[in-house]
Formats: sequence, structure tokens, C-alpha cells
Amino acid sequence: MSGHREYELAPGGAALRLGRTARLMGILNVTPDSFSDGGRFDAAPAALAQARLMLAEGADIIDIGGESTRPGAEEVSVADELTRVLPVIAALRADGITAPISIDTYKAEVAEQAIAAGATIINDVHGLQREPEVAAVAAEHGTPLVVMHWDKARDTGRDVMAEMARYFDVTLDIADKAGVTRDRIVLDPGFGFAKSLSENYEILRRLPELVAMGFPVLVGTSRKSMIGKLLDMPANERLAGTIATSVLGYTAGAHIFRVHDIRPNRDALRVAEAALYGPAD
Repeated sequence: MSGHREYELAPGGAALRLGRTARLMGILNVTPDSFSDGGRFDAAPAALAQARLMLAEGADIIDIGGESTRPGAEEVSVADELTRVLPVIAALRADGITAPISIDTYKAEVAEQAIAAGATIINDVHGLQREPEVAAVAAEHGTPLVVMHWDKARDTGRDVMAEMARYFDVTLDIADKAGVTRDRIVLDPGFGFAKSLSENYEILRRLPELVAMGFPVLVGTSRKSMIGKLLDMPANERLAGTIATSVLGYTAGAHIFRVHDIRPNRDALRVAEAALYGPAD
């Protein structure tokens, strides 16, 4: 590869430069039923302690989610999701944490209230196609948007990357019409979401095609079944596989890595950066 494309996001007005240095998004699920860490951080004190740990280990963004998207999980109401995420966002800001906070939601009302509480990025797993009003919320507040590919109705007989590009064309049109500027958009290929095992690895192999669309790219493979099924391992034993996918994603040009385990991914990505560009002086 010729090098990472340079971008700049401005969550909350503070510049977050994206390029050769990988950025880490720490996963903070405040849910009782997430596939890997459900119930561990669903109370504000535990969530605050975990956020502090991830930041100390090198996280650049804390991603807070109040609804599990694991296969078979039940959807939660707006009220329940707000009850889960708002106290945690407020606790982080009250404790003096100034790092970008991402709200992992596809609901416009949750996004609106989370931003009011201190969130500075919206992470929409439905790529604005479940509730397009999320785009209007982002436009009103100037909030960066992570938009993920999750297309349950796609034609699996067609090329997966071509279908992803078609999906993102729809997403980008929604964003454009709402007034979201393209310099605030990050693309996420949605590893593990309505994709077969072989498709997940094909996407990882062909990730430069997504990078070529001209947006920052987020890779979220942490502890996922694409690793567990391949290695026949439970979620808590998938760290090595996660690190492999992070490094492969980085060498393909990705910018942000959404992970549970910050320090080992950070260390591996720093080594990958040194291999590609030379060690920092």
C-alpha cells in the first residue's frame, strides 16, 4: 500500500487526526446481554472505571452502547436505552473525561439526548437506513457519524463489496440530504453483521476497495464469531485472532479499530505502523 489517507474529525470541536497512527475506540457496553461482556459494566461506577482503564491504555474514543446487537438479541425501547446510557455519559463527563464519547445507537432520540449529555460521535449500526432522522441530528450538532453496513436483504449471490458500495451510496445520499458534510463520515464494513464466515474474510482481504471510497474506515472485529468459528474458541479467548484482524485491517488502510482490549491491540498496531513507516524518533 502507498500509505494511509489523512483525515480529520472534530468530535466536540477537538481535532482527531486520522492517518498513519491507528486510533482505538474502546467498547463500553452498558447492557445486560452483549455477547462478550454483557452485565459487566451496566452500572455507572463500573462503566466509569472501565472507561478510565481503556483511556489509560491508549483508547482515543469511548463507544457507549445500550442495546446488544448480538444475533437473537431483543430490541430495547428508547426509554430503556436512555436509562442505560445517559447516566454513564454524564458520569464520564462529570469525572472530567474529555475524550470523544461515541453513542452506539440507531435511534434518533437516543442520539439527540446522548449528545446533550456529552456524546460527540454517533455510531449507527444501520447506516442511517433504520432511522434516517439520525442524519438530521448529526447535521444539527455537527457530529461525526460512523455508518455501518448491515444489509439483511441484500442479494448474497452478488459480489459482497459491490453490494456494500451500493448500500453506502444510499447511506451517503441520506446524509447529504440531511446536511451532513462528507468530512464527518466514517465507514464501517460491519464485520459479522449478516455476513457468512467466508464473506467476513473476503471483506478483510478486499478492504482497500472500501478505503478507496475516500472516507476513513473503522474495523470492528473484536472477539467476534468470525474469529471464534475459525479457531473454535469462546469470546474470551479470541484476543490473538482480534489482533491479527486489526493488523490486517491497518495494513489495508483502515484508521479506527473498535476493540475490547486496548493495550494489546495498541501495541500490535504500533508495531505495524513502525513496519510500514519506520519507528517514530
